[in-house]
Amino acid sequence: MLRQVLFALARSGRAEVAATSFPPSVQAARHRIAGDTPDDAVRVARELREAGLAVGFHHLGPEVTDERGAEAEVRAQLALIDRLAGAGLAAGADIALRPSALGVRLPGRDAERPANDNAARVCAAAFGAGATVTFGAEEHPLVEPALALVEELRKEYPGVGATVQSYLRRAQDQCRALAGEGSRVRLRRGGHDAPASVAFKSPKEIDASYVRCLKVLMAGQGHPVVATQDRCLVDIASALAVVNERRPDDFEFEARYGVRPAEQRRMAGLGAMVRVRVPYGPNWYPYLARTLAEAVSGRWCAGPRRAR
Repeated sequence: MLRQVLFALARSGRAEVAATSFPPSVQAARHRIAGDTPDDAVRVARELREAGLAVGFHHLGPEVTDERGAEAEVRAQLALIDRLAGAGLAAGADIALRPSALGVRLPGRDAERPANDNAARVCAAAFGAGATVTFGAEEHPLVEPALALVEELRKEYPGVGATVQSYLRRAQDQCRALAGEGSRVRLRRGGHDAPASVAFKSPKEIDASYVRCLKVLMAGQGHPVVATQDRCLVDIASALAVVNERRPDDFEFEARYGVRPAEQRRMAGLGAMVRVRVPYGPNWYPYLARTLAEAVSGRWCAGPRRAR
């Protein structure tokens, strides 16, 4: 019940106004959000790189409702890539894209074409600067359009990555389809509410699905991104990497900015590739509310219960 309430608050404009105008909540958000601008993201990226961590970026822009909004999102992503390149931090960075922010669900029979064009512009800039691009997770109705977009873009940019969410019942099949040579597949538990017809509901089912997906990805020919900080799932991923004779640079762990930073550095110090996902942008409230909803979703995987 609490999880559903938090998801509802993430969509509440009134709650967002209250939170973003309350100084203590804004200050608390700064522990998990780099700031509002690309320069804030670059500043945090430099600090993380100096600590031996790889970096990924998640732009928190407003909800896109028209083509102008999608164009603004593209410009924001291009500005970040430009700032990273200027600071010598673009190579090896990963840029997260949201299909909805590129215009996938705008009205119109041919809505996919502008979204493809918008994504291609960002991919061209990112790959030209030595960065990668990974499509992030969104609500279940957008999963298939996102995967179709990835498939189209990979014809020109084979390194484009996709996100699979283990709470969805088709997650294992999606991993099988995506785990080809050189493919980047980011695996996370899932952060959106969905009906039982398409999604697992219990923590036991979601974590079991996560492990099944890990087995597929670690045995495949792609580059798995283990997007969790749950200690049990991290241990299972590490064991599967050994079983499948993966080198440390053949896969990576993804952590959230501000969540157990000492553990991030410890793992990197042991030789693991750890990427910290850095959110930045003015529309931080929905992101923060959704991550809180995920945190109360419960755990099943045996082992220490720790924030992911």
